[in-house]
Amino acid sequence: MDPDDLQLHTRIIGALPAINHFIGRLHLNEILASRLPAGNDPDTTQCIGILIRNILVSREPLYGIEEWIAEFPAELLGISEESVRRINDDRIGRSLERLFDADRSSIMTEIVVRAVQEFDLSMERFHNDSTSVALSGLYRRTGKETRMKKTVNLTFGHSKDHRRDLKQLVWILTVTGDGSVPVHYSAADGNTNDSPTHIETWDSILKLTGRPDFMYVADSKLCTEENMRHIHEKHGRFITVVPATRKDHGLFRDWLQDHPDPWEATVHGRKSERGQVWKLMESPLQSSDGFRIIWAWSSQKSRHDREIRNGMMNASILNLERLETKLRSKKCRLHTRDDVDKAAGDATGKGSRWVGFSITESDREIRKQLSRGRPSKSTEYRIITKKRFHVEWKPMEDNIDFDEACDGIFPLITNDLELSLKDVLAMYKYQPHVEKRHEQLKSVYGVAPVMLKNVDRIEGLLFVYFLALLIESLMEREVRNGMKKEGRDSIQIYPESRSCESPTTDRVLGDFSMVQMNWIESGGKIVKKFLPKLTQRQEDLLRLAGVPNSEYQKDWNAVPGV
Repeated sequence: MDPDDLQLHTRIIGALPAINHFIGRLHLNEILASRLPAGNDPDTTQCIGILIRNILVSREPLYGIEEWIAEFPAELLGISEESVRRINDDRIGRSLERLFDADRSSIMTEIVVRAVQEFDLSMERFHNDSTSVALSGLYRRTGKETRMKKTVNLTFGHSKDHRRDLKQLVWILTVTGDGSVPVHYSAADGNTNDSPTHIETWDSILKLTGRPDFMYVADSKLCTEENMRHIHEKHGRFITVVPATRKDHGLFRDWLQDHPDPWEATVHGRKSERGQVWKLMESPLQSSDGFRIIWAWSSQKSRHDREIRNGMMNASILNLERLETKLRSKKCRLHTRDDVDKAAGDATGKGSRWVGFSITESDREIRKQLSRGRPSKSTEYRIITKKRFHVEWKPMEDNIDFDEACDGIFPLITNDLELSLKDVLAMYKYQPHVEKRHEQLKSVYGVAPVMLKNVDRIEGLLFVYFLALLIESLMEREVRNGMKKEGRDSIQIYPESRSCESPTTDRVLGDFSMVQMNWIESGGKIVKKFLPKLTQRQEDLLRLAGVPNSEYQKDWNAVPGV
């Protein structure tokens, strides 16, 4: 054998075997194949599977997937070797159209039910929240019917990304209280208000669980009489925040002035929460809707409220002092008391509740020549008296004292009369886990901006992102539950082998990014194969995730001469 004829070939294995293990446990391919219309080889199911793996591993754009799949053994992508060269962005785009045409709601339900059964997910509590997904482009023809189905309207709305220049859609996600696993999502028009969406979401979860007694937790947009009555009358349970615009807020703030320490229970945060403390009490009054209100005080929110107020006060004081400097200038054009009063009101801005001002006036005499020319000993003058205004700021002590007594408080409302104060708070404190899923969708997986022109393909792609989030969250849950079973507080997964108490799937999958297989070829024939060798940390991660090591010891096909 001539050494000069030997060629070394490499294929990336990465995290695909672990991902395929979870795809297999969900029976994802079988469910999609039974629900989606098949096209030319490769069919729609295979294209959707490739997209899911790409989102979880690499996040390549659609036009880059054709090159991306060439780096992996075809078997790991769920396709045949003959199909590799047929994959392109246009074929994947048509697969997204078929996904749009399918009954995505029933597909989602079937997949989630399978996840509940396979991973023993608790269905006792659900958390709901929404975010906006910005899109670059004009998107003029949206919100219309496409192949007898209405598409989402991409339009301007309240952007949570602070991108008012971009059109958007609203992504509404519901996760379990057990590992924050996504169980339901919907895409709404870009200018949709969250409040009307909760009834539809709650009814969907009711169909999924088959019983109404689960706990539904959401932000203050749930706190409308229509939403709460709908859930209560159907024997459901809810927890949400009372918005500051309701009368209940003002009544309690007034009551608190004469009851400086009414708290009934105290909850101390974990070590990771840096000494945060919550205090709780049952409201002396029910809400106007007749539901139970629980008032909470947060040490962190108290500091935040105080810092925000002090910042606004300092800005108002600074602006008023600048106005006073301007009034002393000879070039000042504020000549009437009304002009000065308006300028002072604008200067106080958002701090006007705590910073007031007073305006005083004084006379200033100005000598003016009666004749033109350079002044001399004989020049005559006349005296002109002009008014000069002055602004002086003053703290509004009563309002400051009133608001200081209310720093850190917020009300929770629920129709569950059995839960203790601490249980209500504990359930609501889980709400930020939904925001974490939004962060993974938009930052980690980079869903925005979506680089597609057709709205039906965008909706199909959003469903694929939901499936990717489902797999990602299940893997994260399995790893963390595995750590609990083994009594491990952390794993050394960060750079420099630093400890991580709550590993995320993106970090776990990233640890497998360099895993690969190699083979030596001579004269068009494979001489020797080298299967992946895992490190001890990788074996530990697979064990925690419930993935057998044998998934990485399979003899994947290698194509000679490729």
